[in-house]
Amino acid sequence: MNMDKVSPDCPYPGCFFCVMKEGNPSKRRASILKFFRELPSQDDDGQVLPISGLWNTAMAHPNDPEFIELGIFECMAALIWKGLKNRRWLTHDQNIYIPYYAAHIIGSYTMNMEEFAESAVHAGVIPPLVELLRGRLTWVEQRVAVRALGHLVTYASTFPAVASQGEILELSIQLAMSSLEIVYSHFYQYVDRRLSYHCDLLTRGMGGVEMESRKAEEWASQLLCWSLQLINCFAFKPEFLSTICKSEFLIKLPCMWGGLVNENSPAGIGLLRTVCHHKLGRGPVANCPGIIEALCNIARSSDDWQYMAIDCLLWLLQDPSTCHKVIDKAVPALVDLSEISALGDHKKLGDSIVNALQECIQSQGTGRNSLSNRTNEQIEEILKSRQRLKWEKNMPKEDLHIKQAAALVVKLEGNSLFSSGNIAGAASKYSEALALCPMRSKKERVVLYSNRAQCHLLLQQPWTAISDATRALCLHNPLNRHAKSLWRRAQAYDMLGLAKESLLDAILFINECSQSNDPDLSLRQNKVPDYAERLVKKQMRAAWLFREAAIKHGGVHCEGDAGDIYGQETDGSEWETASESDIGNDGRDQMGDDDCEWKNDDERKDKYDKPSMKDMKHGYNVQLVEDEP
Repeated sequence: MNMDKVSPDCPYPGCFFCVMKEGNPSKRRASILKFFRELPSQDDDGQVLPISGLWNTAMAHPNDPEFIELGIFECMAALIWKGLKNRRWLTHDQNIYIPYYAAHIIGSYTMNMEEFAESAVHAGVIPPLVELLRGRLTWVEQRVAVRALGHLVTYASTFPAVASQGEILELSIQLAMSSLEIVYSHFYQYVDRRLSYHCDLLTRGMGGVEMESRKAEEWASQLLCWSLQLINCFAFKPEFLSTICKSEFLIKLPCMWGGLVNENSPAGIGLLRTVCHHKLGRGPVANCPGIIEALCNIARSSDDWQYMAIDCLLWLLQDPSTCHKVIDKAVPALVDLSEISALGDHKKLGDSIVNALQECIQSQGTGRNSLSNRTNEQIEEILKSRQRLKWEKNMPKEDLHIKQAAALVVKLEGNSLFSSGNIAGAASKYSEALALCPMRSKKERVVLYSNRAQCHLLLQQPWTAISDATRALCLHNPLNRHAKSLWRRAQAYDMLGLAKESLLDAILFINECSQSNDPDLSLRQNKVPDYAERLVKKQMRAAWLFREAAIKHGGVHCEGDAGDIYGQETDGSEWETASESDIGNDGRDQMGDDDCEWKNDDERKDKYDKPSMKDMKHGYNVQLVEDEP
């Protein structure tokens, strides 16, 4: 209700909105205090109106102490208890909304101010919030309960009060593992069974079925990520790690990413990083091979979680008790990442990786602690590259120019072999050119790695393609933004069935195309190329947040039915499609010569004919080799 529209002759004595308009500050405070004290014991209709008004106020002014001082927390806790204990009252009028609003108000007022959180704990909000967390009402109330408890657990002064409720951690772990299934089966799956107050809360009366479904996916992601955030606060305390580090929970964490609707949350990888930071957590993580493989994939990614996965792998390698368990799986990924200069606030990250790998060589023993021949070779390769970089710094410029020229000649030979259809021969030439190319010539090395990645794609060697594309992305400036390498890695991940990884790279590829000055990459009329649109749509279905729950509950009968479950419609697309004729050559690369530090103006005009090759097996065209980035 808008307070400006309230009649001066309001027939309801003590009306909250009239109280708020009281001009005398002391009378106003006294009336608000009385309102908060008496509201939980009243059974009048229309109670949801002042509660929704308080909800708006709490979101708009979460740092305002007035209502805190006057007893809002006590009032909200009492209202939640009332809804839990008095079903007749809860189902009367619109009271079904009140526990949700009450828990949301508690969460809003405790998200920024520790003193407010202390007041909330003293007011007794934790026990009723725990009952909501337990699922005494519905998933909608669970969502706001875990949000409020997640704020309370972040403060040193209120953490003990939350932790003393021993079941909170267990409940949060169970909720994290089951949240998506709960929302899918209790709301998303059957449109005709959706509770009307859930629909109202999700859309505020502003949308239909499609909007409800979209918001449900967003809220499910929040329910998952807020549960993980609460668990993460416990994970900083060693005494709780034994509860958290159960294999059935740990193995699921890499897949708990929150989807595209909650892309800024640390999600499962953030919790894994906290667990790996402590020695007690590293042992259980190292004992789950599937986690290490997932960490390697995330470490190679181009998103905000990359540094978290790298930290996990480095800590596991640097711990003598876990190093031998993870080294064979971790080293290939870390070798690919060893030329990263900086990642966000992480400066000289590549140096940290190389130092950790060098320590592995120096500390290797015999028996279970000995390195495999392949792992040893990969580490030695990187150490030799670093030594080569030092040597090149002292080389005369004339010698560097000779190496550059020789590398260019070999690269052109590789391009020629590729054009004639000799893909394996071209890959060999690009390897030879990399061996000649000066380490500081990063632009050219980006091109060589990316070209070789394309060869490995065509040779059906996706992991090797991922390795080369990752190396190109690490060398590129800006980091992880070389469009063609993103696209090639997206295709390689697709070949391996890694939908999330493929999706993220494909989306980044489209973003880079939208900003590119390269006429072969830039989007025409703001349209997304057909081949990129097809891959994104495919992977959005395969990586859909509710996919696992939908398969379990009969929404998907087999892997091939993915197209029937994503969202509420599958024929349309949020991507605007460019025609094949607009793209040119079915979306494949032109081998342009931009940005090459070696090329003269005449060479920049060269184009290389590409063989006409069918897509390997996935129904969209691959990009062929490029001459320059």
